[in-house]
Amino acid sequence: MKIAVFDTHSYDRDALTLANQQFGHELHFFEARLTAQTAGLASGFEVVCPFVNDKLNAETLAQLYQVGVRLIALRAAGYNAIDVPEARRLGMRVVRVPAYSPHAVAEHAFALLLSLVRKTHRAYNRVRDGNFALDGLVGFDLYGKTVGVIGTGRIGQAAIGIARGFGCRVLADDLYPDTALAQAMGFEYVPREVLLAQSDVVSLHLPLTPDSRHLINQDSLHGMKHGAILINTSRGALVDTMALIQALKSGRLGGVGLDVYELEEGVFFQNLSDKPLQDDQLARLLTFPNVLITSHQGFLTREALGNIAQTTLDNVSAYESGKKLENEVS
Repeated sequence: MKIAVFDTHSYDRDALTLANQQFGHELHFFEARLTAQTAGLASGFEVVCPFVNDKLNAETLAQLYQVGVRLIALRAAGYNAIDVPEARRLGMRVVRVPAYSPHAVAEHAFALLLSLVRKTHRAYNRVRDGNFALDGLVGFDLYGKTVGVIGTGRIGQAAIGIARGFGCRVLADDLYPDTALAQAMGFEYVPREVLLAQSDVVSLHLPLTPDSRHLINQDSLHGMKHGAILINTSRGALVDTMALIQALKSGRLGGVGLDVYELEEGVFFQNLSDKPLQDDQLARLLTFPNVLITSHQGFLTREALGNIAQTTLDNVSAYESGKKLENEVS
């Protein structure tokens, strides 16, 4: 099938092209993000392949349908940027990649955490400037600390496994607690307010929904243990950025590691090094020495990229052959 792949970078093209050797689809790569303004590029394609920050609202979907698109093959797990009910109303199918590599994201969460805990990001810059002093670099052991994991899906479970490997006590919160899983992995489900109050580290591993938007807000931040570290590798809008800035200013948080940001659209995945940063909230976050931000790269491993490409193209092939769409968003 002819597939219009939007918001592509070199790593997307390489992974999809390699995986496509066994599928034989016709791939066309566009650097532009998929929006109402760029939907016309999909003319002549039955399939579009967007990424996480492409905006498929009702207007975009109407234009895609008008030019012949009938399948949206999202190469990501989250689908909050797609108006799924409108797509269904138009008769368009939406498929996703639900579990491309839980280990990639969970490991990145701990990469952020370890950098913050041991201040390696600051030490790296000091040494490059010839400063070998250790003042201000005192960290703490993860061993024996309490890690709170909100969301115990596949990524959350991978994070719990890593935390247990460090010798941490793990508390968890999930809409659908699995007591058998908790017993097998050695963690405990507790009410969210208990998790926040007792955890030295809080790590978010859940999807963005209307109910989870700004899950971390002024009230929940106030309920966190003083000096705790917050890690978010899931979706930016799980965290109220203004409330986060206030908590950092007051010294309540010991550190923040973000791989996602609620206003990342138009900023992340781009090289803006020669331009002034227009986002005042992001600029403010970057001034804090105990904040570490990466630009949504938790998925960026060879293994995860290969799995994403394989599942994306497999979804398209299933649609083409009329098979059941195992990864359809319903």
